[in-house]
Amino acid sequence: MKVVLENLTRIFPNRTKGGEDVVAVNGFSFEIPDGKLVGLLGPSGCGKSTTLYMICGLQKPSGGKIFFGEDDVTDLPPEHRGVGLVFQNYALYPHMTVKQNILYPLQNLKGEDKLSKEEMLKRTVEVAKLVQIDNLLDRKPSELSGGQQQRVAIARALVKMPRVLLLDEPLSNLDARLRLQTREEIRRIQQETGITTIFVTHDQEEAMSISDMIVVMKLGVVQQIGKPQNVYDDPANLFVAKFLGTPPINVFEGEVRGGMLFVGGDPILAVRNVPDQKVIVGIRPEGFILDERGPMHCHINGVEVMGRDVSVVATNEASVNPVVRSIISSENNVDTSTGIIRYSIKPNKLFLFDHETEERIPFEV
Repeated sequence: MKVVLENLTRIFPNRTKGGEDVVAVNGFSFEIPDGKLVGLLGPSGCGKSTTLYMICGLQKPSGGKIFFGEDDVTDLPPEHRGVGLVFQNYALYPHMTVKQNILYPLQNLKGEDKLSKEEMLKRTVEVAKLVQIDNLLDRKPSELSGGQQQRVAIARALVKMPRVLLLDEPLSNLDARLRLQTREEIRRIQQETGITTIFVTHDQEEAMSISDMIVVMKLGVVQQIGKPQNVYDDPANLFVAKFLGTPPINVFEGEVRGGMLFVGGDPILAVRNVPDQKVIVGIRPEGFILDERGPMHCHINGVEVMGRDVSVVATNEASVNPVVRSIISSENNVDTSTGIIRYSIKPNKLFLFDHETEERIPFEV
């Protein structure tokens, strides 16, 4: 099911006398292709959950339209939209068994949608097998692990065979190892069912690992939309560049003079077609090449060995961040005796941004 958002806006009135209204979502337009998994990504307060709640009907838009396929569902009640919603806290009924929790949405169907007991039970068992909890149907939620409870919540959302599946930060209550396992399961389930899925998270690694497309939001405004790797490799502005990536991008004060980019006095890269100006420079941690004759120097703080990679923690007088972190192969021998480390820079891992607007500045090398 294709989902189309047209100039979607949500404004919350200010409750304080003389205060301004809060624009939670501002003019969001986007078409989510049929059968794709799209991640809504951004920090707390960016409007991603509000967008999700407008799509499912729990919140009414202040402006704009929502379409499921060709159907305008903007004013349609939530129960008639054909959506499955998985909440952050699972919201399972503690007094019911797993089977009863999954069955519950089917028991509330009325009219033409009403199913026989045999059909309801059959569908419950099928969806339980899909999420691999068919051996837990007689347990209560209190007898399940966090990951198992999450699967029950997903099964309950899927059992209605929704047109659209909505996931609101479904992994935030799980530990790191379980998060990894569960997000892989969500991707498998989505691909097997082919249901159009919208996944809300503040964790960029989650969004990038399982999404077909990501939408990066800030203060209710969409910053960039695209395939995860494309957004990472080609950020539209400094916010997107800083939000995506682990470890985060290194940010420096820089200056372009005569076609050369200077950082902290070091002429680190020739950049064509950029007029002389102050700029903000972003360099991904993997964009540094250990080079004893390299044009860029930093002061070493320490070296962290991480198996196949080495993380060098250093400082630079032009750095906006407290430290500069580079990721290089563990095959490199880092000489810490001088206290100085020199790098060459990979041009495709370096980005220039306008000093005032923080918008991306294109350049050629």
